[in-house]
Formats: sequence, C-alpha cells, structure tokens
Amino acid sequence: MGNPFVHVELMTKDPVKSRQFYAQMFDWKLEEIPGMDYTIIQVGEGTGGGMLKSPDSNIPDHWLPYILVDDVVSATQKARSLGAVITQDVAEVPGYGYFSVILDPTGAAFALWQAKERK
Repeated sequence: MGNPFVHVELMTKDPVKSRQFYAQMFDWKLEEIPGMDYTIIQVGEGTGGGMLKSPDSNIPDHWLPYILVDDVVSATQKARSLGAVITQDVAEVPGYGYFSVILDPTGAAFALWQAKERK
C-alpha cells in the first residue's frame, strides 16, 4: 500500500501528565529527547510516534497522524489544489526529514512526511 501512516504525534497542554498516563496505560517505551521538549514513543511493532507540548493553548489536545510521501512539496501543493488548508507549510526537521500540516476539506488534520535520505 502506498502512503502509509508512519508516525502519530500527541499535541498536549501537559506533556508530563500525558507521559505518566500512557506509560502506565500501554507497554510503550517513552524516550525524552534532551533539549527538544519532545518524547519519542516506541511501540515495538507498528507505527510509533511522539509527544510534545502544544504550541497553542487554545487548541484541544489531539493526536496528529503523519502520512509518508515521496515529495512533501508537491503533495502539499496537491492537497491545496484539492481544497485543503495548509496550516503548516513545508518545514524541515533537521537530520530527519520534512513535513507539512494540512486540514482536509472537512477540517480533519493530518501531516505529510518525507524522510531525509540517509547517506
């Protein structure tokens, strides 16, 4: 199947409380990334994810799925042409890849992800 879900991210107002809950709820390994205020979620088999403090306290806590694409720039442009709203234009995660955040025409949020080529 093309374009699988590759990452799921929790945007939360209270990362400490969220980490405590999910660490007790599931058998996930949570790894805090020093200096980034980011927690990697390793689930073993299946799609992992991350947790971070929501940049906007007015937005309710939510999960955001990331979908793999070959070219994040052209996929973002395609989404726009199909009536989507781009809430975060293409940005780089240094050393890892590129992403954008999109609201589909019904208002559902998702992100596109293009992994950086490893040498």
